[in-house]
Formats: sequence, C-alpha cells, structure tokens
Amino acid sequence: MMNYLGWQRGGALSAALMMTMGACQPLQIAQAQAQPPTEIRGCDAQTLLLPTHPDVAALRQLYERYLGTTPLETELGMSREKFAYSLQEFSLTHDPVSATKQFTRLSPTDTTLLKRLQQAYAGELARLRDQEADQRSESSLPYIRSQPNSGVPAPSPVSPTTQLPEEAFSQPHELKGTVIFAKPLPRVPSTSVAKPKAEPEFRDQDRLHLPGTFNTEDYQRIDENPFLQPQPHPLSTFSIDVDTASYSNVRRFLHQGQLPPKDAVRLEELINYFDYDYARPTGDQPFSVSTEVAAAPWNSKHKLVHIGLKGKELSQVQPSNLVFLIDVSGSMQSPNKLALVKKSLCLLVHQLKPEDRVSLVVYAGQAGVVLPPTPGTEKATIMAAIDRLEAGGSTAGGAGIKLAYDMAARYFRKDGNNRVILATDGDFNVGQSSDAELERLIEQKREQGIFLTVLGYGTDNYKDNKMELLADKGNGNYAYIDTLLEAQKVLVNDLRGTLFTIAKDVKIQVEFNPDKVQAYRLIGYENRLLRDQDFNDDRKDAGEIGAGHTVTALYEIIPAGITSDVQLPKVDPLKFQKPSTPTTTAQSQDLIHLKLRYKQPNGNTSQLISAFVPDQNRPLTAASDNLKFSSAVAMFGMMLRDSDYKGEATLAQVLDLTNQAKGKDPQGYRNAFLQLVQRSQALLQAQDPMPKPRANSRL
Repeated sequence: MMNYLGWQRGGALSAALMMTMGACQPLQIAQAQAQPPTEIRGCDAQTLLLPTHPDVAALRQLYERYLGTTPLETELGMSREKFAYSLQEFSLTHDPVSATKQFTRLSPTDTTLLKRLQQAYAGELARLRDQEADQRSESSLPYIRSQPNSGVPAPSPVSPTTQLPEEAFSQPHELKGTVIFAKPLPRVPSTSVAKPKAEPEFRDQDRLHLPGTFNTEDYQRIDENPFLQPQPHPLSTFSIDVDTASYSNVRRFLHQGQLPPKDAVRLEELINYFDYDYARPTGDQPFSVSTEVAAAPWNSKHKLVHIGLKGKELSQVQPSNLVFLIDVSGSMQSPNKLALVKKSLCLLVHQLKPEDRVSLVVYAGQAGVVLPPTPGTEKATIMAAIDRLEAGGSTAGGAGIKLAYDMAARYFRKDGNNRVILATDGDFNVGQSSDAELERLIEQKREQGIFLTVLGYGTDNYKDNKMELLADKGNGNYAYIDTLLEAQKVLVNDLRGTLFTIAKDVKIQVEFNPDKVQAYRLIGYENRLLRDQDFNDDRKDAGEIGAGHTVTALYEIIPAGITSDVQLPKVDPLKFQKPSTPTTTAQSQDLIHLKLRYKQPNGNTSQLISAFVPDQNRPLTAASDNLKFSSAVAMFGMMLRDSDYKGEATLAQVLDLTNQAKGKDPQGYRNAFLQLVQRSQALLQAQDPMPKPRANSRL
C-alpha cells in the first residue's frame, strides 16, 4: 500500500518525492560490501543520491527516530535539492521557534549529525530560502510552487505553461515534437506526520494484495513440474530463460510485508537473476556449458544436476537502433510508474555511443512519435524528450507497438542491434487488434531481426502474464523495475547482455539413464517446456542468450535403488508393448546425456552441442559456489511457493548456503539476497507453522 506523506512550509513536496512504502524499510538492492554505489546521474546529468548514500541513510534515521516515519522517497533517486528540502523540513520540526508540534530536543550526537548535514548542503538550503522568499513576495499573484529540480518550473502569472492535450493524438503517424499530456495538479498533502501503522497479520489467502485494498494484478498459473520416471519419459526438453522480472517483483512483495502470489514466483527467474562464475566460451562457440552433480540441500537422499551456460563477451559493441515505446496512459500516473520509467531510460541514454540512434514513441488513447531517430551524441535532446512526458488518457497498446516497429524497421541497422524497448505496467488493450494478432506481429518482426525488450513497472494493476508473453514472442527479455537501483542493474550493469544477443532459439534436451535415475524433476521453467520433437524443429522459437549472460538450470534426481519420501505412481504393465531393454550406453556410468541447440543471431539453422554427464556421489559441502548459491535461491523460491517438493528446506539452510557461496559479489546482489531472506522469515513462519506431507508425484 503506497502512502503519501508530506511536509509543508509555504508549499509541499511533490507526491512523487514523498511516496513511501508504509511501514516497510527501504529496498536495498545492489549494495556491494566494499564500495556500494551511492550516486547515479539523472536525466539532467545532476547527481541523484541513492539509499546507500551515507547522508540519505543518516537523514532517514533521524526522521524515523524522532518522527516515527520518513518522507524520503529514495527509491526513485533524490537530487541534492530534494534532499535539502527534506533536510529543511526535518530541521523545522526540531526548531523551538518554528516547530508546529511539541518540540523534541535532539541528542547531542544527532545534533552534531544534523549540523554536519546542514553544512554539507548549505548551498542548496540557501537557494531554497531564496525561492521561498521570492514566492512570498509574489503572494498577491497566483502561482504554483515548483519542487526543486523537478524539471517542471512554476508557471508565472504572465506566461503560463502550455501543454498539449490528449486530443492532439488525432494523427498517430504524423505527430512530431514534444508531447506532454495535460493533468491536474496533485492535491497538497497534509502537514501532519502520519504515525506508523501496525503491521497486519497476513494469511495465505491475503497473498495477492494487502487486506482492504483493490488489486487486479494478473499472473499466469504455474503448475509445478512433477517427478517423472525415465522409462515412460526418457527426455526432458525446454527453452532457456534469461528473464529476471520474477525476482524483483517477489522482492517488491516481501518489502511490502506480504508473501507474493504463488504464480508470481518463477524459480528459473529467481535463479537467473544472479550471475555465476562459469568458464568462458572458447573457439567459435557462442557460449560455454558447465555441469555438476551433488546432493540436494532440501533432501539429502536426492541429487542435483546443475547446468550452466556462459555467453561470449562481444569484442566490439554493435551500433544500436533503439525505439523507446512508453506507456503514458492514465494508469501510469503513479510515482513508481512513469516517473521511474523516465529516470530508468535516462540511465540507459547515458550509455549510448555516438553511432547509436534512439526514437521515442508514446501511446495512450492514440500513439505518436515524439522524438525522431536521434544520434547518441545528442543525449540532452533525448533525455529532455523523456523528461517532459506526462501520463493521461486511456490505453491502446497495440497501436503503439505497431508504430514502434515501423520506426525500428524504417531505420533498420543491418550491422547492428535493432530493438523496441517497451516500458509499461501491462494494463493496456490492443485497440482494434486481438492479442493473437499482436503476438503474430511481434513474431513476424523478430524474424526480420527486430527484437523486443519489456520493462515492467508499478503495482495493483500490474499485468505480469501479458508482458512475459510479449517478451517471449519478441526474442527479448523481460525485467521488472521497482527502484532506480534495479534500473541501474538492468540498463547499466547488465546492458550489454540485455541488448546484444549472441545466440537465439537456445533449447536444452536431457536424456536420463534409467539405471542411474529412478525419477527426475526440472526445477522451474514450467512455462518454457517444449515437446520432445520441438528440439530438432528449427521453426520452434526458444530463448536467447545475451553477451556475457549466464543461464542456469537445475534438475532434482531421485537415484535408482533408494527409498524416497516422494511416492512415485505405479503403472500397470502394458499388454501390447514389451518393456525396452537398456542399451549399452544406458548401462554406462553416465547419469544424463545433455544436448543443446542454438542459432546464430541472424541464422535460421540450428547447431548442436552434446555431452555426457557422469554420475557422482558428492556431498553438498564439496560442491562449487555456483551449485550452492543456485540451490539456495531455488530452495527459497520453493518455500515462497509452499512447494510440495520443498522437502526439509529451512531458512537456516538458505542463509547458511548463501553465506558460504556469496563469493566476491562485486555488485552486492548476493548480499542483498541474504537480507531479503532474513526479511521474509516472519512471513514464511506464519505461512507454514506445521509441516505438511509431500504430495504424490505424477507421471
């Protein structure tokens, strides 16, 4: 539940600045243990302070210690001016002359801290006082107080700001220039400081949304992969997945103090949110293949087969033809939607090369081009166009996608990367076209070399299922961005892997040795399963690997000859077929036969990679950090899903494995995962106070 908190002194902070997550602590993603990032350049090239900045952390602690809550909306990034505004408001509440409520004296240590902050931001505080003095001198004239560095100057009484109304989108393909939707001014928030609310008790039926709130978030149903026996089911075939949206979306729920919907927890996306230390590819092969076998942490009788792929790094970055497709409909008005979209894309713009080209298409009731193809050298022009966008109107996403693809095709780079980047909450209709027609359009364009990246934003009406489907059809990737730090990960740290594909239609097929395997289960990838015959069918679409990307898959194995607590079904003997006789290969010491198919980014014919993986009886303690950490993430995901196959999984095991396998962790993502697991402890204990028997597996 988003609460708007505000403080006023001659005006009010904007709603976007003051948004906070109720009683939740601020998200802390990507905090490296050594030197965590504390600043990011914003759209206007000014410095944005992040939650990891020591000054932000210090002021947040002062607010929480003396006022019980904080207005610092650090997740969208704070300029120095906005930080100074919050600093000024806190100072006023503890000024015996200006305080509007009962005065509370600061401790000597906190008094020293406040003075240090005031000195560090003396210039910004002085400018704020000058602005307020100017506004008071014009109090006889109507004016609107603008927020520091908001990018929206206060209109003067003589020359009011002009905006282009939504009706201007009458000719979708002919719109040019800057388009700004007119919208009403936000209501001035109350000057009182809200008391922190007691955290509600959550039950499993409350997972989809907080009690008492309206929620229309939509997720595709996930039926967990069961254990299968190798005699009737010798092959397991699936498409790889490099999406990461599920992890950041799950994190959002946990930081709101509730368990995520079970169908929002896609185990493969949780596992693949993190990079792994696999061997680099050699020769002409676009990716390397690593395998490992060890005991499963949640069931010591079972084994884990760990499969890892590592994409080749590009020696020379290709030029990009990017089309930003921005949802500016009314549903995007929330601060964690369009405001965050704009700042996210500006982070990407900072990474553009001179040979890159960027176009900007928006859609609401109609679609329009607001920025024609612009070279990467004109970053200020691109960022200004992004920064001026406002939300309003109904949504017709289909028209926008068609127009964006038209722009990408018109300026197609044969020697480069051609991609549409869609930023939306997914709550759009497709105008006169059906969903099926939209999917066919995206499939047609991917065959022409134009891929689709989908960036999801927001809460309450978030349409996860639709966005995941579009990204899959468009040979692209899908990420959920809940904070500016996540945008930094997706669009800066992982940019090359996000934009540059080194292998497409990557499929994996595993054959299991019945002499070694009693039953097996693929962990995750439920919506990526393929028919066995699809493996050799080059017409069948599959996943993509980007430059430097890692992809990880896990199989849980019940070894032959052991008694497992998983009750496998019994099948009556066949009357018309005789049981097959194991071949010489099946009687070998190999556990599985691993095969992969892939195509070059511009190719149409797949190539095959094949390897045998020998059986091993290694304890988990002897496993690599790659297997330990990926199994810890999988175990945590199974606990969130309350999986029938979670066995003896505990948070203590997850924490122990994570601590063992954090490794160097240069960006701090694994350390942040550790904090997330700790945060979820009370929620998971409330979910499952008593262990339940494991369900029977299916054929």
